[in-house]
Amino acid sequence: MNISHIEHLGIAVKSLEQAIPYYEQILGFKCYAVEEVADQKVKTAFFKAGQTKIELLEPTSPESTIAKFIEKRGEGIHHIAFTVDDVQKSLDEAAEKGIQLIDKAPRKGAEGLEIAFLHPKSTIGVLTELCQQPKNKE
Repeated sequence: MNISHIEHLGIAVKSLEQAIPYYEQILGFKCYAVEEVADQKVKTAFFKAGQTKIELLEPTSPESTIAKFIEKRGEGIHHIAFTVDDVQKSLDEAAEKGIQLIDKAPRKGAEGLEIAFLHPKSTIGVLTELCQQPKNKE
């Protein structure tokens, strides 16, 4: 797996409206994008911290994985995302090494990235996301 950097840290929150002011007014970051990812039943807000981004995740449905996460564990760090050269190749390599996959193929995520998740049962308890810029993006 060829990881270039941490793409973002995903943080589950109950409300973007309540969370964004903390990141802007207390920590001094600027929210540069808010986006709904309908198929994942989540609304996201992004901040840049150097090369790494912080992604706040608000559930838009009680059935979303983020709503279930908050219900079980409360608000907080949900996942870490790494940028890789090729998500599919990285998934194949992880599977060959016995890592349990949540996604067997990349899917579209926020900011147009191709994404896939590795199951925390195989990654020492940390939900791990692999990200790649779309190949057809110019």
